[in-house]
Amino acid sequence: RRKGPFVCVNCAALSESLLESELFGHERGAFTGAVSRKIGKFEAAHQGTLLLDEIGEMSPTIQAKFLRVLEGHSFERVGGSDPVKVDVRVIAATNRDLEKDVTEGRFRRDLYFRLHVVEIFVPALRKRPEDIPELAYHFLNKYNAETGRRIRGFTPRAMEQMVNYRWPGNVRELKNVVERAVVLCEGEYIDAHDLMLSKLPTMGDTAEAMLVPAEFKPMKLEEMERRHILATLRLFSWNKSKAAEVLGIERSTLDRKIRRYGLNEFAPGRVS
Repeated sequence: RRKGPFVCVNCAALSESLLESELFGHERGAFTGAVSRKIGKFEAAHQGTLLLDEIGEMSPTIQAKFLRVLEGHSFERVGGSDPVKVDVRVIAATNRDLEKDVTEGRFRRDLYFRLHVVEIFVPALRKRPEDIPELAYHFLNKYNAETGRRIRGFTPRAMEQMVNYRWPGNVRELKNVVERAVVLCEGEYIDAHDLMLSKLPTMGDTAEAMLVPAEFKPMKLEEMERRHILATLRLFSWNKSKAAEVLGIERSTLDRKIRRYGLNEFAPGRVS
């Protein structure tokens, strides 16, 4: 198969109807705008390899049709009835936790086990900083060719910053950073200020962004509740009835919490 076609599809980039047409093809007149027959990616990858990126975003309907093809059955193009048989090696990629999706009913169990033959785990980019220089130059050459620019490389300072950066967006972020730097760089070498790296931190091993303000400081839940109650009371000028309603508690419960947290000392002269 290494001499056969290699076809890629991003499952997250297309709606359900478009993804079905993209994978399985369509016949003329199958839908508005279908002016001619079009073969799908499965047919295009016949005797080769089909890479399905972000397969976790595939809808249950497409999952069912896809599973039949994996099991060796033929399929029909959208709007057609003629069976189409293909011989394709399938590689599926995702950054989702498919086992969790299976447990929660978002991904078919039978499809998961049909795909889960050989698993290759690719660590987050921040866990393999030794790959960053090679990837950075790969993207540099790519965007030099696409834009016609002749950026010669990265300054030591820029490379150091990239190697030490956490890359919450993983390789996609590195790709976008280099593309932007190639377009905006004013010299022969990309410097640190050309990178404009995000200040967004990362969470765990999933490269998901932590939407936490930079000034966030951990505190006990009691202290958090105390501050929230006090802020709500001040917002309503210490009208306890309104504050209790917004907080979703009884007025008597609010009174107890005010006494517990010693908030009366912050009250104005007259309390409603």
